[in-house]
Amino acid sequence: MNAQIARLAAVAAQPSRRIIGLMSGTSLDGLDVVLCRCTGAGATLHVALEHFATVPYPLDLQQRLRAISQPTVQLQDVVVLHAEVARRQADMVLACLQKWGVGPAEVDVLASHGQTIWHAPRHQHGRPEFAHHATLQIGDGDHLAQLTGILTLSDFRQKHVAAGYEGAPLAPFADELLFRQPGVNRLLLNLGGIANFTLLPADGGPALATDTGPANTLLDHVVRQHYPNKSYDAGGYLAAQGHVHAGLLAALLAHPFFAQPFPKTTGPELFSPAYLKASQAKTSTTSLPAPDLLATLVELAATSVAQAARHYLGPQPTAEVLMSGGGAHNATLLAALARHLPTARLLSTAKASVPPDAKEALLFAVLANETLAGHPALSLGKISLPG
Repeated sequence: MNAQIARLAAVAAQPSRRIIGLMSGTSLDGLDVVLCRCTGAGATLHVALEHFATVPYPLDLQQRLRAISQPTVQLQDVVVLHAEVARRQADMVLACLQKWGVGPAEVDVLASHGQTIWHAPRHQHGRPEFAHHATLQIGDGDHLAQLTGILTLSDFRQKHVAAGYEGAPLAPFADELLFRQPGVNRLLLNLGGIANFTLLPADGGPALATDTGPANTLLDHVVRQHYPNKSYDAGGYLAAQGHVHAGLLAALLAHPFFAQPFPKTTGPELFSPAYLKASQAKTSTTSLPAPDLLATLVELAATSVAQAARHYLGPQPTAEVLMSGGGAHNATLLAALARHLPTARLLSTAKASVPPDAKEALLFAVLANETLAGHPALSLGKISLPG
């Protein structure tokens, strides 16, 4: 038997596995890296978080990723970045391991989400000749395995799409294992570039998940456009100085996505600067001061999250809302959510011993663990063997 295949089988049979999880979201600002130990799988799973870091992407890489996350791009740019993103991420992983005093040989598995550059569920691409969903993440797993020497699982969303689903959200599979608490409605709200949540019903019913609409993707765009020395609105300070423009908010909410049935998925392809620009043109708000624009986008995010929560939990949702992602640090957004969801308890995932910035990367470590050692029905990710 090939020695690497034997190693794969041995890792899957171990009682516990040390796993690195990688996540880079639609904000395109950096790579979240977690190192954790997964003991058992499925209902017996226990996860111990050992280390966590966020490694910022260099500005040039951020700009190039935004440039290829567009409807029309040079194919060569996509091909080159598919390899380059993986190689840069491999360097980031090795640097983190060195900082933590952990050798690559001490890690069993590397789990990489990759960098989404285009998400195209059927309702979004609208192509009659292709009646299926599609999605594309770059950051090749073979490069990661070769350069780190660590068995790598990557490209998790493709199996989900191949099975007829939209490729997102994937969080419910791991949220179920990490956060279920009998007798309590728990809503795991990730405020990333796009907002999404997993609902774990108090009655033990199946996990429910959906994207709700834009969160940080448009907020960050406006900040970069109007404040050249900033990349995001730290703490929501700028938005707090503005006022919501009711007309622009109504135009933004008139997008067909918000009328589509739940569950649904979306991405910055749909909620792009062009969407914002078109809504401003319709409402004669192209000269709206930046703080007012940010305040309106915060209200858009909070309104759409609340709309989805009320769909699943009724007009007065009662739940623990455990928040993660960059938006969990935006006090203005949190205040808007509290206003829209007055009967919910807004908390950080830290309440469940998971740092909010580490949660998404940790979820992919859990997915890799389940693929290797868990139930065969939860088998996501392509396996790359080290050279």
